[in-house]
Amino acid sequence: MAFEKMIKNAFEESENNCRFGDTLEEIAEIQVYIKNAKKIYIPNKNGIKVEVLNEVLKEYGLPEAKILQINTNTADTSRIPALAKAYIALDQSDADLIIARGRLGIPGSGSLLIFIDNKGRILTAGTSPSHAIHKKSIEEAVYKEACEALEKIGFEKIEG
Repeated sequence: MAFEKMIKNAFEESENNCRFGDTLEEIAEIQVYIKNAKKIYIPNKNGIKVEVLNEVLKEYGLPEAKILQINTNTADTSRIPALAKAYIALDQSDADLIIARGRLGIPGSGSLLIFIDNKGRILTAGTSPSHAIHKKSIEEAVYKEACEALEKIGFEKIEG
């Protein structure tokens, strides 16, 4: 089943009150979309998150991402800053896939690392508690969130 057809079918199931949860086929379509992404961008002012995310992508056998150096400060004024960053990046690029990280919600709410497709639909995400709670380095937190996001949709690290 193709990605767009899968999304349409799930919508129709919901509309017809016959949707009973995600299927393995749907998860496989998300995996295929991510595996086939040619233009993966990470909105970031410096390369720290990009280096860590590329390390994770490599460990899972996925394509490398590139930095998209744009100012996303205004995203912090939104209700879901990480998602706002992703949308800003999508609007400023020709990406197939955006991986963005930012605050989950209000200050103190923790972090959200989110994968969105080229239409702004959420594919998966990982979260961390506030840095004041977990006290991990940015690199450790991003690594954990990215692994969580990928494993949530069935990806496994490649042995080697």
